[in-house]
Amino acid sequence: MLCEIFKSKKKEETYLFVEKETVLGELPQTLRDLLGELSLVMELDISEKRILAREKPEVVLFNIRSQGFHLQLPPKI
Repeated sequence: MLCEIFKSKKKEETYLFVEKETVLGELPQTLRDLLGELSLVMELDISEKRILAREKPEVVLFNIRSQGFHLQLPPKI
């Protein structure tokens, strides 16, 4: 799945993964309010075999398919 990854300018180390060409304005309003302004970080082709830094790719793909997005929160300290 070709994804776009956005960084929240409001919430430090918080990233939003969506399928490429997703209309961000169609995501839930509460999510958009939480994240504030977003900036595109990268496009990435994600498959279940791809290694991601903080997330399991199968979880990212499941969340995008089931709810339209995956939210990556900052690591717990």
